[in-house]
Amino acid sequence: MVTDGRAGIDADLVRRLVTAQFTQWADLEVVPVEADGWDNRTYRLGAELSVRLPTAAGYAPAVLKEHRWLQVLGPQLPLPVPEPVGLGEPGESYPYHWSIRRWLDGEPAHSGLIEDSCRFAADLAGFLRRLRTLDTDEGPPAGAHSFLRGTHPAAYDEETRCCLAQLEAVIPVDRALAVWETALALTWQGVPAWFHGDVAAGNLLVRGGRLSAVIDFGTSGVGDPACDLVIAWTLLDEPARRVFRRETGLDEDTWARARGWALWKALLGVSGDPAARESGSVERRVIELVIGEHEAE
Repeated sequence: MVTDGRAGIDADLVRRLVTAQFTQWADLEVVPVEADGWDNRTYRLGAELSVRLPTAAGYAPAVLKEHRWLQVLGPQLPLPVPEPVGLGEPGESYPYHWSIRRWLDGEPAHSGLIEDSCRFAADLAGFLRRLRTLDTDEGPPAGAHSFLRGTHPAAYDEETRCCLAQLEAVIPVDRALAVWETALALTWQGVPAWFHGDVAAGNLLVRGGRLSAVIDFGTSGVGDPACDLVIAWTLLDEPARRVFRRETGLDEDTWARARGWALWKALLGVSGDPAARESGSVERRVIELVIGEHEAE
């Protein structure tokens, strides 16, 4: 039985699951995607469908959440999101629910694919702004299912301080701590809103140079949308960052908490990966950016 990690999830398992539970698609070819994730394995199913399987118990609740809520949210959003068409049951020695969705064309975002970074930033901001307006009635409050995205950054205070203590020889810890403690001092004053929870380059698809779809709502929920702004420092250049900040329509306190979320994630990367400690790494760059912006506010 698959109980943890990626072991045991392969194309043969997908074929057996589809054949046993969705006979109408049993003859379709199963092919691994080129750019796969860690939380889930994804396979093409024919030309128009994909199969998504969580790799561990901690990621499994997202399947049921996405199956319910993507059907509600998707039609109201300005860009395509995954459309569930089938909910698989545990079987064939695979212990979790799994899903079948419509395939979305596009490649994971990176600077070389994006034709106009400012337009990309405006499109993404418009998507997130619209997401925040959607009805939250019965929506899942931020919590364990969202890996605490959408809650207050204080949820990761101990982990952040532990990382800072380990990195005194690598980064300006006192300056980074000022970013973090400012984030801790501020709370979301608006009503709880829908957030995506993992607005990262790998979850933003580009086609024809433009943002074409937003995928992976596994950490989505209802709460504080500050966590969705981290992409400003991990992907966007300075002009695009200014556009994104303006077009999201969120206040300065929310951006301060977002800097805290960005700092936490970058610190984890630097503390866990020797390559990320090198000057010029993405994580070091994010830390430098959020410190600089905090000090300029």
